[in-house]
This record gives sequence, structure tokens and C-alpha cells, in this order.
Amino acid sequence: MKGKPLPTNFKIVLVVMAIAIVISVLFYTQTIVEKLQEREHKSADRYTKALEFIVNDASQSGDYTFAFSMIEDIDFPILMTDAELAPVSIQNIEVDSAALTPEQIRSLLDKKREEFAKVNPPIVVTYNDTMVLNYVYYDESDMVKELRALPYIEILVASMFILIGYIGFSYIKRSEQANIWVGMSKETAHQLGTPLSSLLGWLELLRVHRDNPEEMDQTIDEMEKDVNRLNRIALRFSKIGSKPQLDEQNLMDTIRKSADYYRRRTPQLGKKVEIVVPELDGVTARYNSELMEWVFENLIKNALDAMEQNEGRIEFTVSPGHRHVTIDVRDTGKGMDQRMKKDIFRPGFSTKKRGWGLGLSLARRIVQDYHNGKLFVQDTSPGKGTTFRIQLPV
Repeated sequence: MKGKPLPTNFKIVLVVMAIAIVISVLFYTQTIVEKLQEREHKSADRYTKALEFIVNDASQSGDYTFAFSMIEDIDFPILMTDAELAPVSIQNIEVDSAALTPEQIRSLLDKKREEFAKVNPPIVVTYNDTMVLNYVYYDESDMVKELRALPYIEILVASMFILIGYIGFSYIKRSEQANIWVGMSKETAHQLGTPLSSLLGWLELLRVHRDNPEEMDQTIDEMEKDVNRLNRIALRFSKIGSKPQLDEQNLMDTIRKSADYYRRRTPQLGKKVEIVVPELDGVTARYNSELMEWVFENLIKNALDAMEQNEGRIEFTVSPGHRHVTIDVRDTGKGMDQRMKKDIFRPGFSTKKRGWGLGLSLARRIVQDYHNGKLFVQDTSPGKGTTFRIQLPV
């Protein structure tokens, strides 16, 4: 089946959503920064007005409590100079006066003044609105600087997570693809192994019975069955990766055909297993017979492998419905716990020492991707067997 465009579209949606989130974070953070800057500018302006109030107080009352209460909440660096730009006072600026000379302190403050002027224009303190007395330079608070850096930190962290996630998912994808290829190779070898072994046996019989025409005819008939089996196997594999043709067919005939195939072979496996198919007629569904036979055979084989005893039972239950036909395949094997139930259809997963972990994964893909149906574990528990359920559209 050709790949659908959904995965690519999904990736585009994820990228667009990621870009939208980044832009939203940047916009929101910038809005907060602008509000804080406005607040700091108003605080610096109040600081300047407080100074002007003190300087221009004609009464000289000496009560400046109100003026200083206007500048108590300042938490950003402030440098005030005189009219000749000589430092007069500082606030929230660390200066080690014990370790520095007056010249070094003046140089440091001049450098600070130049830096502050690049961030915010100075505010002028005047006397009677005519004479310039002081200039007030101020910088952004630590909170504003941290908020400015926050979006870039978030983008960096998000990019790291995306990169780690991409590498992780790529590794998982490559691992699953490797498991699929290995599993497909082993599945092919397994499917071809039985008829090829039979053909080798029939060739030996031909050599033995070359002078007995009746025995040779019987052997040739059996060889023809195995050759047809090989042809069916090749046909099944050829349908993987292409859209199969779905026809309205008798479902019970397909189930009986798969059950009969294993009934003849269970004695060779050293097991006495009863495969029960209900006596129903007229149950139809749209499906590809070759692929659905493969599904039923995989479920039967999985049930046989799950039986630790030499005896057991595999029972098919078919329930026709208005929208879909339900087929339950129940075995009396060892069952499984809930953790295993989640992984049973994953490519490469197997509880058998010599398993390849592809049969159930392939069966689910045939049912769900090619037939728009469902295949899942309906019921299971350790020691009580497992029931697989297939739902096919009518």
C-alpha cells in the first residue's frame, strides 16, 4: 500500500505549532518587559521629580518625607551626575571603594554612565525649569534582563528536547525497520520451508518408485499441491506493499481452508490439538482471500506455539453483524499478562526463544491497513488462554 500524506502533514502541523508557540512566548515576554520598562521609567521620573521638589522647595521646611517616599521602590541601578557629568550619587550600583582609587571609581562610573545612556536617555533635573542641575542615568533591573533572556533559554531547551526526541524516534524507527526486515526474511524462510521440505521428500519417493507408475502418480499429485502452495506464498508476499483487491466472499470457506491446512500438520508437530470451526453458512465480507488466509494461519500458529502441553483446543467463533463480522480465535494456551498484551503486535516482539516476532504484526497490518478492520486481543490471562478478535466490514 502506498504511503498516505498524513504523516508529512502531521509533521508540518507540529512545526507550525512549535513556531506559533515560540512566537507567542516571545510576544508575551516582550509585553511583560515593556510593562516593566515603563514602570522603571516612571520610577526614575518620580526620583527626578523628588529631587526637583527638594531643590525648588522655597519654604526650606526640611520635611522631605513625602519626596523620599516616592523613590523607596527603586530596584534598578541609578547614577546621578552634576551638570558637568561628574558623579554625584549612585543607587543599586556596587562599587568597592576600599579596593579602588578615586580615579578608578570615577572611570568606572563614567563607563556605567555611558552604558546606561545607551539603554535609556538621561532625565534632567532643573531648577525653576531654567537651570540644569543634574542628570539621572538609569539601567534596566535584573528582572528585566532575565526576562529578556528567558525566551532564548526556553527556545534552547525546547530545541534540545526536540533534537533528543528526533534522535530517539529515529533510532526507534530504524530499529523497528531492522526488525521488520529480519522478521520478513525469517517469515519468508519459514513459509517456504514446509513445501520445500515436502518437495525434497517427494523427489526421494520418485527415485524409489520410478518403476511403479501408480505410486509415481500419487507422488506427482502431492508435489503439485506443494508447488501450488509455493505459488500461493509468492502471491501473498507480492500483495504486501500494494493495494489488494477486495471481493465479497464466503468467510467460512476461508476459515475452514486455513483450519484444514493446520489440522493435517498438527500431528507432525507432536501435538494433539482440536481446531473447531462453527457450522455456519452465508456469512460474507469484503476481503482478499489470500491475505486473510495468511491472517488466520498466523493466529492458529500463534495459538499452537502458546500451548505448552501436547493437547489443546483452538476455537473459532463467528458473529455476523450489520456493520461488521466478528471473528474470535480462542486458544487454551498459556495466555499472557497485561504488559505483554501491549507489545504483542509490535514488530520484533516475541515470547518464543526462536520466534521472529512478525506474524501478529503482519496479521494486524493486513486486517487494519488493507481491510479497514480491527485485530486486537479481546481477552487473556496467564494460564487461561487468549482470545484474538477480528472485525471485518460487511
